[in-house]
Amino acid sequence: MDETASTSRKRQRDPESGSSDGSLLLEDSLALTDTFVAVRMMSAQFPYIEKVSVRPFVLQSQLYCSIKDRTQVDRELESLKREKMVRIFKLYTGRDDRAIMLLEEYLSQIEHVVKIMEEKKKEKLPVFEWFKAHIISSKLDPCIGHHELCSLLSLGGKVKEEHVSLLINAGLLCLKNED
Repeated sequence: MDETASTSRKRQRDPESGSSDGSLLLEDSLALTDTFVAVRMMSAQFPYIEKVSVRPFVLQSQLYCSIKDRTQVDRELESLKREKMVRIFKLYTGRDDRAIMLLEEYLSQIEHVVKIMEEKKKEKLPVFEWFKAHIISSKLDPCIGHHELCSLLSLGGKVKEEHVSLLINAGLLCLKNED
């Protein structure tokens, strides 16, 4: 048996599973990492309660318990984040832990929140579309400064402090004091 095949961190693929031109789809090439499989499996265990809007997430510490090599977890999470397959959120709980959410779940979370907020306000709220189009697509880090936030949001329209407040009230942003 070939040494590289036995030590590879990725599961072996069927050569016919690529697209017709031989290239692999992005999700297919990344989805088989141990970390992504663990996030998917743990997310599937998350209880679904219709009246609760929180979508499945996994703690980074849970991944460390499931996958022996922490460096592997960190590297694979960075790759998944760069490829926009997961979002990573800093938790302000006093512990150095992060929440990992599949991007599809995060977008579903946003849609749920937008629906509730628009029902309350009885109007369309464009700031949520700006947030999805200009923040989620370009800002991969879990933190963003006020100036950068307003600058990116302004690509969608005229930004007011009321817009930032809506994002905070919707739970999409939280305030952090600068230390």
